[in-house]
Amino acid sequence: MVIMNYTLLKEQFKNKKVFITGHTGFKGSWLLLILKELGAQVRGFALAPENEHDLFNQLNGAQYCEKSIIANILDVEQLKKEIIAFQPDYIFHLAAQALVRKSYENPIETYMVNTIGTANVLDAMRSLPNACVGIMVTTDKVYENPERGTAFVESDKLGGYDPYSASKATCEIVIDSYRNSFFNLQDFNVHKKSIASVRAGNVIGGGDFSKDRIIPDIVRSIQNHTAINLRNPNATRPWQNVLEPLGAYLLLAAHMHQHPEAYNEAFNFGPAIDDVLTVKEVTQSFISAFGASQQEIAIDDKEHVHEAKLLMLNSEKAKLKINWTPKWNATEAIQQTAWWYANSQIEVSERCMAQINNYFAS
Repeated sequence: MVIMNYTLLKEQFKNKKVFITGHTGFKGSWLLLILKELGAQVRGFALAPENEHDLFNQLNGAQYCEKSIIANILDVEQLKKEIIAFQPDYIFHLAAQALVRKSYENPIETYMVNTIGTANVLDAMRSLPNACVGIMVTTDKVYENPERGTAFVESDKLGGYDPYSASKATCEIVIDSYRNSFFNLQDFNVHKKSIASVRAGNVIGGGDFSKDRIIPDIVRSIQNHTAINLRNPNATRPWQNVLEPLGAYLLLAAHMHQHPEAYNEAFNFGPAIDDVLTVKEVTQSFISAFGASQQEIAIDDKEHVHEAKLLMLNSEKAKLKINWTPKWNATEAIQQTAWWYANSQIEVSERCMAQINNYFAS
């Protein structure tokens, strides 16, 4: 098992300027805390959190930003103005409409936010006079998925059955187009931009209170003493704790800062191929770790919109190129997540920092 090179991250991010889109979201809030520990100066750009219970509000996330801008990623003029004024060393683009079922309800919004929003970030980067590393977050769902049981590699065909998956696959095409057209390696000494897209699996972790996500749904059911309804109990996903992809994004960005012409491509960041659990197994494991042994599980057999039943990533490229492998397997990821929710008497920031320190400890 490879231990995350925390010293390298400290060296590369201390006193550096980092611009985050989507900093008010679940992953964005955790990223703020990590970057604070690394000594970075952060400016965030995102919509306001959806409710008072969101992790960003519980952490008072704005305190970790040099400036927290509440705005829409589709406001291209304000986005460009903030990026140019800040002149970041790094940009992490996390802002997205990230729910599959919501994408069926609002497909146009999903395409606009995910695809055009990504193009807006990339286009703003064109105006930056300084060198900058861009980490563009997409998803493991960008691949055309015949569900044959084969783990996807980065060169596999892109596709998307549902609007969310299609919007993210389109993001990948947009990113590659900008990389070829405006940030071509042959002209690196002129533009000084390095762009990578990152594809992670199903992320779980403390502080996620979104609708239509398995862990928040389980927690709400435990708290409300109601049955947990599982739509797709036998669906298999690459489950990983939120710190896994965030640590991977930071490690990749650090390598790109050191060698800006070597990593301008797509990377998968998922758990080991043999480390897979079904939705039902995740639910049972979480209930056990939480200590809610009497919790009832029900199968929701109503007809629902299409969601993939089987999805796996091959992350061998990340292992070979930046020496990254996951630290926590699926069971450990679930245990860490259950501990976060079960220990509500501990202050939110303390729970988060305990897990960050645990994860990055050498």
